[in-house]
Amino acid sequence: MQHYIMQEEGYYESLSAEVTVERFSNGPSVVKAFASDEVDIALFGVTPAMVLVDKGKAASVLAANSRNGFRVMSTSAFADLYKNKQEDAFSVFENQHERKVKFGVPPDGSVPDVVLRYWIEQDLDLGEMESVIDKVKVSPAKAPQTIQAGEIDATMIQEPFATVIASEQGFGEVAWSGDILPGHPVTVTFVQNSVPENVAEQFVEQHTKATQFVRENPRKAAEDAAAVIGSGVSTDLARQAIDSQASDFISDPHEVRDQAATMAEFVKEVGNTDSVVSPEQLFDFSVYDSVSNQ
Repeated sequence: MQHYIMQEEGYYESLSAEVTVERFSNGPSVVKAFASDEVDIALFGVTPAMVLVDKGKAASVLAANSRNGFRVMSTSAFADLYKNKQEDAFSVFENQHERKVKFGVPPDGSVPDVVLRYWIEQDLDLGEMESVIDKVKVSPAKAPQTIQAGEIDATMIQEPFATVIASEQGFGEVAWSGDILPGHPVTVTFVQNSVPENVAEQFVEQHTKATQFVRENPRKAAEDAAAVIGSGVSTDLARQAIDSQASDFISDPHEVRDQAATMAEFVKEVGNTDSVVSPEQLFDFSVYDSVSNQ
């Protein structure tokens, strides 16, 4: 969201370096580009940032972008079952349908995958995730059509896709990730160490300004988002998504430090990192602190 505002409101013009914006169709593509030094600053999931740090990438998270950003959306049948049975809904569903609940989620170790694992294994204490659900790999953009086609029963999904699913008859919300792992990070601003310090500070300063803009001007922020995203996202849809409790935009990296540490354990558990990436390895708080103290 910060990028949409920084682009449309002209915030990038305040940077002393020329800014070239490159959009990617999916998360893995931007991660690959960052890993090969094709990108200097990237806004993507916190867990891919952990993977790159674990592999020795000379880069740090300088700002958080969002937190508490997922809704568990499902068919109305499972949503009602969960409302009545809570954690027992999974076993009741399996007994009724002679199969496990099918959850559409991005690959192992992605942010929604980690939050889903935490929900099932820690919050609900149901045991290993794979023993409770059948996980189907589905990209966020394809989740609405996949669940509407009946190919999955539920998904851990961010906005605006959650709002798209909720707008259709026959679907409902099961849980919000802010209740599952309160304060967990979703996306972050990941910056190559090669970026000059003054440019990094300028970027974080404008990022913070953009976060404040969302809070004070949600309608205009929705217009900016729709203008940048384009096809399939209207201003009205963007506005509804911004109003969702799963749209919690921030800049302060300190606010997600502890939860990032918890998530790092799950990223290690699924084999995406060789070690548990610590906050000290992942974050560089000094840039944000310098900007916020000005």
